Amino acid sequence: MVRHEHLLNPAKTLLMVIDLQEAFVGHIPGMDAIIERSRILIEGAKLLGVPIVATEQYPQGLGSTVEPIIKALGEVRRHAKTAFSCVGDDEVGRYLLSSGRKQILLAGIETHVCVVQTALDAIASGSQPFVCADAVGSRKAIDHEVGLSRLRQHGAIVTTVEGALMEMARCSTHPVFKEISQLIK
Repeated sequence: MVRHEHLLNPAKTLLMVIDLQEAFVGHIPGMDAIIERSRILIEGAKLLGVPIVATEQYPQGLGSTVEPIIKALGEVRRHAKTAFSCVGDDEVGRYLLSSGRKQILLAGIETHVCVVQTALDAIASGSQPFVCADAVGSRKAIDHEVGLSRLRQHGAIVTTVEGALMEMARCSTHPVFKEISQLIK
């Protein structure tokens, strides 16, 4: 069966978890929910065999990734970066290109800075970004809203954690569907 190119396919998808770091806790509205939705997304991606890349923006100044995300990532390496765009970081950009994955699923912070720049650079490199609106955020509501608007204007697909996981599972007979449905409850 042919599927629409704008539906996520786990064989073509790479999850990028962007800068969910300690310094942002308490400064981004709904950060606890963003962390929880990102944790669910990571767990679901693992169940579906989707490779994961995690980044930390200037960790010596902004601290490490928050503990629930570290725990969910497990053995996934966290890449330190100074570029706002993950694709603009040499190491992460090379990994993305060498992975052959053309659907880039994004979660993290901040929507209007690192998420937007990563998504637009992904488009420029020939990939299709999918942004989980419930797993991204900014310190100011206007920045988050404008960031999501820019993403839509320039061709990123805005979705949710549940929508993304269900697209990748495709049907209730998928071998990990029950585990995914438990995650999103």
